[in-house]
Amino acid sequence: MQQFLREYLQVHGYWVLFVGTFLEGEAILIFAGFLAFQGYLSIYGVILSAFAGSFLGDQFYFHMGRLKGPALLRFFTRFARKFRKGLKLIERYGSFVAFISRYTYGFRILLPIILGMTNLSARRFLVLNLLSAFSWAIIFSLAGYLFGKGAELFFDDLEKYEPFLLLVLAGLTGCMWLSHFFAHRWRRRRARARLKRMRAWQAEKENVENEDDID
Repeated sequence: MQQFLREYLQVHGYWVLFVGTFLEGEAILIFAGFLAFQGYLSIYGVILSAFAGSFLGDQFYFHMGRLKGPALLRFFTRFARKFRKGLKLIERYGSFVAFISRYTYGFRILLPIILGMTNLSARRFLVLNLLSAFSWAIIFSLAGYLFGKGAELFFDDLEKYEPFLLLVLAGLTGCMWLSHFFAHRWRRRRARARLKRMRAWQAEKENVENEDDID
């Protein structure tokens, strides 16, 4: 089984990683980092593939926003709902958003598209995207690699416990995703509650004004 996995990853591992990081990629990159520690992949090949996929992905989304942004707003209501929130982030933090966009949960693909619809120059985005993709590829690939290093301190024979360690790693990345998901839901619930209070206060104020007019 391990020999089959090694041969499969040597043939298909890097392009699968490239496609995964073109789309999203944190989880697949962490797994690739661990597999690099186990010797199935090269850590340098993992970083290079992740960098290429992440960089080219955001370049694609940026230019999609520049060419097709208004059409996307018209045809995709979910994109339109998030557009204002993403635009507020850009207005508040400026070009820094171009650097951190791939680190933001729920806006990984959306922010480059919105950035393409702003007056941010393509050259400036290119530079920021290069730096961001390179740092992102190193951080998350080394996270998986160092997970293997840490496991080596507790287990003498990692190959024997490899399926168990992959399950643990899947659980950790799943917990990371769930924490982002529930934090996002909690913030959205608070925002809705705040909006409800504001509407109730406005309605009460209007009722008082109407009563004063009657008197």
